[in-house]
Amino acid sequence: MLSLLLLWAVAGLGCGVLFADWLNQFQLGGFPLGFWFAQQGSIIVFVLIILVYAVLMNRMDARYRSEADASRRDGA
Repeated sequence: MLSLLLLWAVAGLGCGVLFADWLNQFQLGGFPLGFWFAQQGSIIVFVLIILVYAVLMNRMDARYRSEADASRRDGA
């Protein structure tokens, strides 16, 4: 979770604000990269982070659900 939060902070604050001047020397779709991250890139990264988080939590839920079911069967 910490790594996802750090990625969000770097993409949203870092690329969109702090490193925007440096990123503006590169172009993406005819627009400066710093502007692109501030307008679109950080939102796309945020949605991807949400998807990764959902997949990881579903895996964790499935693992703990199977462990809980196994302990209920053993205890019953």
